Amino acid sequence: MAATAEWNGSTAAAGSNAPAAAADHIAPRRLVTFIAMVFGMFMAILDIQIVSASLTEIQAGLAASSNEISWVQTAYLIAEVVMIPLSGFLSRALGTRILFAASAAGFAAASLMCGLSTSINEMIVWRLVQGFIGGAMIPTVFATAYTIFPRSRMGLITPLIGLVATLAPTIGPTVGGYLTDALSWHWLFFINIGPGIVVTLLTLALIDFDRPDFTLFERFDWSGLIFMAGFLGALEYVLEEGPRNDWFGDETVLIAAWISALSAVAFFARVLLARDPIVDLRAFANRNFALGSLFSFVLGIGLYGLTYLFPIYLAQIRGYNALMIGETMFVSGLAMFATAPLAGRLMTRIDPRFMLLFGFLCFAVGTWWMTYLTTDWDFWEIFWPQIFRGVGLMMSFIPINNIALGTLSPERMKNASGLYNLTRNLGGAVGLAGLTTILNDRTDLHLARLHEAVTWSHPAALEALNNLTTRFHSYGSDAHAMALKQLTLLTHQQGLVMAFADVFFLLTLLFVVLGVGAMFMKKPAAIAGGAGGH
Repeated sequence: MAATAEWNGSTAAAGSNAPAAAADHIAPRRLVTFIAMVFGMFMAILDIQIVSASLTEIQAGLAASSNEISWVQTAYLIAEVVMIPLSGFLSRALGTRILFAASAAGFAAASLMCGLSTSINEMIVWRLVQGFIGGAMIPTVFATAYTIFPRSRMGLITPLIGLVATLAPTIGPTVGGYLTDALSWHWLFFINIGPGIVVTLLTLALIDFDRPDFTLFERFDWSGLIFMAGFLGALEYVLEEGPRNDWFGDETVLIAAWISALSAVAFFARVLLARDPIVDLRAFANRNFALGSLFSFVLGIGLYGLTYLFPIYLAQIRGYNALMIGETMFVSGLAMFATAPLAGRLMTRIDPRFMLLFGFLCFAVGTWWMTYLTTDWDFWEIFWPQIFRGVGLMMSFIPINNIALGTLSPERMKNASGLYNLTRNLGGAVGLAGLTTILNDRTDLHLARLHEAVTWSHPAALEALNNLTTRFHSYGSDAHAMALKQLTLLTHQQGLVMAFADVFFLLTLLFVVLGVGAMFMKKPAAIAGGAGGH
């Protein structure tokens, strides 16, 4: 009897473990499908920054003016920011299979046309198409991850998403610099064609986890779409062009700001009153989603902000070319790549709030280090700040995903994923605009103070001028004028470096305050084994 009881007990235990093991299982077909989708997302995010290091070459190739060439990046961002929240509706109406395959195919086709463009107007049109179509892939991948995989396996899946979402914009300038240097700027776009075709075919063949609901198009909110496009598109334009054009001192920026503000009022009224709004904002009623979106917004500032600041310093102060900047910036990418597996393991073992705190503080250490910046800092001086940035971003991104999306029901996931990704992109846009404005204002302030100090009565200034004059003595009577010009250049350089230090200090404060604020959040539910599989 005892033996029988023991056998029955062990059989029952094995039987109870079997459903849990089955629930934790990831089907190979779904994993291959997801990896293909992640690669599509990688292309879409990479193309935000891949042109940033090669705009000069594109400008020369298309005979564009300095004002026109910025639209190669602005057009993509405006179109993408409109599509990201719209993707939730399209994913429900078309199904993941049709939407993602169409996005990958359209992205490849638009990339081909970008590479074949012969004028700046053609390029802007095709970059708009490319950004709009590509924008659908990003939130669809996030929604798919939390829909088709068990929550207990998020420690494997989330690091993959986090690595792509943070690594792609970081290495964008690196990839762009290499391609332009080795081939030509056209290959910044041609490189998407082959992978785009492969992703299209794989997703068409393998995606089978949801079905389209074409009846949703019968209730499509066209006015909501128009208001949303006016709100987000004009806002993105203001944030991109404002710092370059004296903000509201420029008539076009002012008009765009009014369009954005009025469209925002109409959009939110429509969303709150319509029976079937184009974007469902009810996900923000979930406390974790709302707070996770806030942290995602701040993370966007750090992710895109330093991808912007480091190249400016390296180009304007150190005189690096695009390829050298790319090679230097790759350090952060390596740090992210090395940290991703560790972050995935820790996600299931420790409180995500502690991970978020550590990640934000790690990022803050990197920016604090940069407050000691001088004109002599080179690769090795900014090596460790970049390491801290890469580790901090990866350790932050994964728990933020879990906090924001990990507690939502599957039916809300597609719409919420669009909103969540929108906050990160808007954070990047707001951050870039704010950092650019602060950098310009602080540069002007420091230059004014330096000019007050560098006078004929200042012994150090006179000594520097005499030394420079001696250095240029071979130029004869022009030596003094050249020395004075060089001293002015050095003064401007020093003012810019001091402004950089101020910006890095503000970023440090932001990430310290938000990092500590993570501890006041409600502790997210632990990821249970076998839970959440679909």
